[in-house]
Amino acid sequence: MARVILHIDLNAFFASCEEIKNPDLKEFPVAVGSTSKRGVISTANYEARKYGVHSAMPVYEALRLCPDLVLIQGDYGYYRSMSAQFFSYLKTFTHQIEPASIDECYMDVTDIIKRYKRPLDLVFEIQNGVYEKCHLNCSIGVAPNRFLAKMASDMRKPKGITVLRKSELSTKLWPLKIHEMNGIGKKSVPILNEMGIYTIGDFADEKNEQKIIHRLGKSSYSLIQKARGNSSATLCYSTTQKSISISRTYSNDLYSIDEVNSCLENIVRELTHKMQQENQKGKLVTLTLRDTAFHNVCHSMNLSQYANTYPMIFGACRQLLEEYFEPIGYRYIGVHIGSLKDAQQIVEQMDLFEAPQENTDYILNRLNEKMDSKCFIKASDLLKKEDAS
Repeated sequence: MARVILHIDLNAFFASCEEIKNPDLKEFPVAVGSTSKRGVISTANYEARKYGVHSAMPVYEALRLCPDLVLIQGDYGYYRSMSAQFFSYLKTFTHQIEPASIDECYMDVTDIIKRYKRPLDLVFEIQNGVYEKCHLNCSIGVAPNRFLAKMASDMRKPKGITVLRKSELSTKLWPLKIHEMNGIGKKSVPILNEMGIYTIGDFADEKNEQKIIHRLGKSSYSLIQKARGNSSATLCYSTTQKSISISRTYSNDLYSIDEVNSCLENIVRELTHKMQQENQKGKLVTLTLRDTAFHNVCHSMNLSQYANTYPMIFGACRQLLEEYFEPIGYRYIGVHIGSLKDAQQIVEQMDLFEAPQENTDYILNRLNEKMDSKCFIKASDLLKKEDAS
């Protein structure tokens, strides 16, 4: 039986939280963000969106489009408390929940949906319950994997429920414009349009596969597979209440993957040192990036074994970063390790058929850890720096 994955997305979350605090705001176009004209919009309610106001838009542009816009400085502590209520309610159904940001998540309901005579009754119950318990509206996508669930939840907003089956890709998914595909960055859209690729169907077409990979790189192959309906249905979530994390907020926004990667190295080094001091190992790695519009985006993966070493945890973080990075500017980076266990209680299972391998990165990281600095690098990295200069 195929998995049943839900993607639940709170509609205009920050603005909705402000409307709960002050119900009179529901009648006005409202946006949350910096009150400085040089700032950006974080979230706009649906009334403001009628004027073309949207997230990541400069404040001066939003005020030009909507002079009567009510602009509110974000209360992010309040938003986090509302998010906690949302996730707490969802956990009354299942703990198989993977947060994707402060206001969205994936849920695996494969087992619990069997209890319902009509499967969609569960989805309606969740949607109605989120509103009754948290006073927040949400859209829900229902699909056999993560990518299709995410795309489905975007199809009907606000307060929509959309089922997207693999048999429906040609009628529901493929006609959508390529910029609507989750994972396609803004910079990739004009490149694809130049190649004659305008829809998700064009992107999924086998005849375009090689030229897409040639222009966008090997990583685009996984996106092509997603467009064809082939995506993971496995969620990453902590199996224990224990976790450990370290985060940093930066005064200057980080726009390049190299800048983020450099900051990530320091965070992971500090985090693994702390884990080793506390004699803890973990298996779930979550990378959180907060963009200039104060949107938190989380991506997770499970390690092949419990770990607390820099090479293994940084390797997972770097893999997540390379897969999901978009050059939109980030001011906050956080790394969270879940499913913690006491290191002394973990029995390491040796692989009988494969000897442990210590690759170049692993050896250099071990040497740098002993020297407490980054004095050893690969010659190839040195050549890259010379080419860049």
